This record gives sequence, structure tokens and C-alpha cells, in this order.
Amino acid sequence: MRVVAAMSGGVDSAVAAARMLDAGHEVVGVHLALSRSAATLRESARGCCTIEDAGDARRVADRLGIPFYVWDLADRFQRDVVDDFVAEYAAGRTPNPCLRCNEKIKFSALLDKALALGFDAVATGHYAQIVDGPDGRQLHRAVDAAKDQSYVLGVLTPDQLDRAFFPLGDTTKPRVREEAAERGFFIAKKPDSYDICFIPDGDTRGWLTDRLGEQPGDILDADGQVVGHHHGAYGFTIGQRKGLGLERSSMDGQARYVTAIDRAANTVTIGTADLLGVDEIRGIRALWCGPAPSGPIAVGAQVRAHGEEIPATAHVEGDEIVVRLGRTIRGVAPGQSVVLYDGTRVVGSATIAEAGRARHTTGA
Repeated sequence: MRVVAAMSGGVDSAVAAARMLDAGHEVVGVHLALSRSAATLRESARGCCTIEDAGDARRVADRLGIPFYVWDLADRFQRDVVDDFVAEYAAGRTPNPCLRCNEKIKFSALLDKALALGFDAVATGHYAQIVDGPDGRQLHRAVDAAKDQSYVLGVLTPDQLDRAFFPLGDTTKPRVREEAAERGFFIAKKPDSYDICFIPDGDTRGWLTDRLGEQPGDILDADGQVVGHHHGAYGFTIGQRKGLGLERSSMDGQARYVTAIDRAANTVTIGTADLLGVDEIRGIRALWCGPAPSGPIAVGAQVRAHGEEIPATAHVEGDEIVVRLGRTIRGVAPGQSVVLYDGTRVVGSATIAEAGRARHTTGA
């Protein structure tokens, strides 16, 4: 099988490429150039996709003896991930750019280009597993729960799963590093990328302000009284506690959290933790990793990349899902994704449009 190995320059994608080669596939390494102005040195960029990362990927490919190319997808990444990220925050929602990158770039733009060039599949260093099931290939959680990335892959369709390989899903991260060292990869101890790759300094609010400008508005309490001011409602997310710019002493000593964002009025509402609890989620743009359910199903629901899985029931209505949780959880923000599981299997996902208390709920 002819396989494109997506090589970020990190240890995970390097070992994934090596394992695909060991399995007898014809492997070509591809590094995705996603930034229009990639930082030269790793110290100045805490994500991936720097010029130095491209060089690291090339050296691994040379050691493996496989062809290596850099594919420029910067314009597509800008439009589908970066611009989408800005637009979502501007609308008062909280997006997940890693999930969007998997959906729009790695398993759409990259896979489409690979297939057009005559390749059969794409392999990445994601920590997840693909298992053959009665209705086709299934996406499952990785063995290493701490590194599991099935949540950000919950946007993959059956056709994309048929063309995907995740060689690391059955291995823990420490073992992957050991294997990299055994193979003589100089990046065996290279630190993982973290934060948002296109925000090098990790200051999301400052980065958004540079693009959206200051938009002063009021911070309100649960009774609608003005208790402070902000420079842009886009700089907040539901459940946020830090960075509110308020004196705790003026709030009767209790911690306050963002409970609502009204972009039309440009206001941010804060309240105590008990006001954050939700047990019902409405999701839109549902995507299924296999056959779509025909009726209500019992599932586990996860709303953050490394969040807890909550027992729930999901009712499907076209491309929308109503998820009723077995207990209340806090800090669920529109724009995030809810990913549904059946055991370790990923059933599908949806973008959260609303979250609140079900009508039958009487307490937290």
C-alpha cells in the first residue's frame, strides 16, 4: 500500500512513519507547511510547524531512507483553521482548532491531495486506534489514556477512517520515546508541542485583540448589575475563572466564573460556580464515525480533549443531537465539540450550540 506519512518533526510522527515502513508499506514522508511566516527557532514557537521542525522531519526521513516532501497548505490552514478560530471567538463561541485542523487539513486537504496523487492512505502520529468492526473500520481510544487523541479525531467519516492509519494507538508515550531512541532518532527526547500552534506566545486574548481590536464593554453579575469592564467579550469563555480583572474582595470573597457571553450587547456575565452546571447539550453539524444512530442511544459524552467522559443518552434529530447527561458538569461552552463514545469506540461528534439545564432538573 502506498502511504503518505504526515511528519511534523516530532517523535510521534517519526515513529509512526517507521512502523508503517516496517509493516511493508511504500512510505513517503510529508511535512505540512501551515504557517505563512514560520518561526525559525523552536524556542520562539511553542507549537509545531516551524522551519526547524521541517528540518527535523527531513532528517528522520533520510534516516529511514524514504522520499520526503513539504506540502504548502498555509492558505488552506489560514482559511479553515485560523480565520475560523477568529470568527468563532468574535461570535462569542469557543472553538477547538486542533479538532478543526484534523477535520479540514489532515483528513481533508492532505488526504484528498494524497489520493489525487495515487496514494492509498495517510498515516499520522495520533494516539488512537482503528479496529475492524462488523460495519467497517471503527475509531477507538488509545491504550495510553493520558495521550488519547480520539476526541480530536471524532470528526472523521467512515471514508476517511478507511484511508487512515494510527500506528501508535497500542503504545504508551514513554515506550514510543524508547523506540525512537532505539531507532537512533535524534528527536527521541524532543519536547511535545503544546498550546495553539499559531499563537506562539500562548497569549490567546492578546492575539485576538491584535486582530479584532479593543471592544470595551461591561461585566455584569447574575442580577445584571455592572461590576466591571472588559476590552473585548471575545477574550472570555464560559467557565473562565482567571483573568476577569475583578477584585475578589468586591465579590464577597467567592470565586466568580464567566457564565454567559452576549456578543450582541458586548457583555460578559459572571456568577458563582453553582450557576455553571448543565446537564443537557444541543449539538449541531453532527458527524458520524460509522452508521448514524436511528434513535436514542446510551453513550459516554466528552466535551474537552482531555475531559472526563460522562454517562449520557443522545437523541438524534437530523444533523443535530440532544445529549442528556447523567449528571451536571461545568464550563460547557458553545463552539466546543461533544464527542460520543460507546465504550472505547467513537460514535461521532457535534458542535455545541447550546448547553443548559433540562426542564426536569431541579438541582445541581
